[in-house]
Amino acid sequence: MSDDHVYMTLAEGHEDDTRWAYGTGFEDPLHGVDTTVPDGIDAGELAALCVALADDALVSAQRLGEWVTRAPELEEEVALANIGLDLLGQARLLYSRAGQVDGTGRDEDAYAYFRDAGDFRNVRLAELPNADFAFSIARLLVLSSWRLAHFERLAAHPDPVLAAIAAKGVKELAYHRQYAAEWAVRLGDGTQESHRRMRRAQEQVAPYLGELFTAYDARDEVVAVLRQVTEAAGLPMPVYRPFPGSGRDGEHTEHLAPLLAELQGVARAHPEATW
Repeated sequence: MSDDHVYMTLAEGHEDDTRWAYGTGFEDPLHGVDTTVPDGIDAGELAALCVALADDALVSAQRLGEWVTRAPELEEEVALANIGLDLLGQARLLYSRAGQVDGTGRDEDAYAYFRDAGDFRNVRLAELPNADFAFSIARLLVLSSWRLAHFERLAAHPDPVLAAIAAKGVKELAYHRQYAAEWAVRLGDGTQESHRRMRRAQEQVAPYLGELFTAYDARDEVVAVLRQVTEAAGLPMPVYRPFPGSGRDGEHTEHLAPLLAELQGVARAHPEATW
C-alpha cells in the first residue's frame, strides 16, 4: 500500500483543505452555545469526563513540546509543536467546562497547575518519556486514533458545550492521526535502521493499548487504523492485552510527577503572578 493511499483512505470523512495542525480556524467554537447543563445529565460525571480528556491532552502536549529544538528537522519540530498547541487548546476548553459544572468554579490554571500527580486522570501512555522520534510517532498514531474516535462520538453528546469542543477537536485530531500515519509508513518502509526503530516503538506502545480500550472502547477504530498503517509500512500488527490499573483511577507511572513538576514549577513558585 502506498503512502498516498494511506493518506487518502484515512482522510475519508475528513475532507478539508486544512493540512496544518493549529490551522483549523480561529473562531470561538463555543460562540452562541448555551452553557447550561441540560436536564438529565449528571454534572459530576460530565466534569469528570472533561477533566480526564483534558488531562490526556495537557500531558500529551507537554511531551510533544519537549521536541522543540530536538526534532530531527525544523519542519517536524514546528509540526509537533503545533499539534501540541492543538491539544493544549482542547485541554483549556475542557478544563473550563469542568469548572463550570463541578461546582468548584475552578479555572483552567487551577486544574493544570495546582493538582498533584495522583489527582490527574490521563492515560499512562501519554506520560511516558519520548525516547526516540519513532516512539513519539507510534504513540501519537495510537493516541490520536483513539481520541479521534472518542471525539467523533462526543460531537453528538447531549451537553452542547462538550459537543462543540469535540466537533472542533475532530478536525484537529484527523490531522494529527494523518501526520503520525505518514511518518509511521515512512519509517517502517524506510531504511533498515528506521524500520528497526519503528518496530521497537510499536512494541513499546503495545502494552498500553489495553488501558486505552478500558478507559474508552474504541478498539475497532484504532485496530483498523493500526492494521492499515502497519501493512503499508511492512510492520507486524501490535499485540495488545488487558492492562492492569489505569491512569483514569489516578494510577500513574513514575514519569508523571517529574513531568508535572516541570510544567507547574513557575505557577507554583509565583501563584499570584499576573501578566
